[in-house]
Amino acid sequence: MGNRRTYGPNREDPVRGSADTAMEFPRLLALLLILLEWTRPGLPSPLRPICDLRVLNHFIKEARDAEVAMKSCREGCSLSESVTVPQTRVEFDVWEKKNALEQAKEVQSGLWLLQQALNLLRTSVTNTALHSHIDNSIRNLLSINAVLRSLNIQEYTPPASAAGLEGTWSVSSAADLLQVHVNFLRGKVRLLLLDAQACQQDVS
Repeated sequence: MGNRRTYGPNREDPVRGSADTAMEFPRLLALLLILLEWTRPGLPSPLRPICDLRVLNHFIKEARDAEVAMKSCREGCSLSESVTVPQTRVEFDVWEKKNALEQAKEVQSGLWLLQQALNLLRTSVTNTALHSHIDNSIRNLLSINAVLRSLNIQEYTPPASAAGLEGTWSVSSAADLLQVHVNFLRGKVRLLLLDAQACQQDVS
């Protein structure tokens, strides 16, 4: 295209560089808070890295951005095969009857399923404009897992396959996968952080 800007081999797009820096900030904030929890002596109670949920809300926003970008994609944006994803609907009476360990295991298995599905999506999609959205989503899932570990939630051991997991279903559309991703973060991940008393304050 005649009006397309190009940059030399040693020059980066300044707009993209600024956006990348902004997107890295929540992940760096989460990491910093985790490190403070591990290293700061004499705290009456542990720091809670995601208490006000601003970091999680940013991850949700990035997940929404990925969903919007996928919906507007017209070529090179399909999923090569069906993937197993977690159920996102929350039955509150059922959820509240589960203990903290059961709730954590349900969320961790869902995060693992989403990570596997997004990794497959990353290799399936040939539209390079979507790659950064998918990469951000995968990194955000890893960051959430790091936060859960910092809250003394037992590390999850993935199964050999998704076949034996309960509370799952299958999607064959990339847009459906990314919608599940958004809804899972907004629903069960948020509930776990609150219901497991990960926060010491009332957050709406």
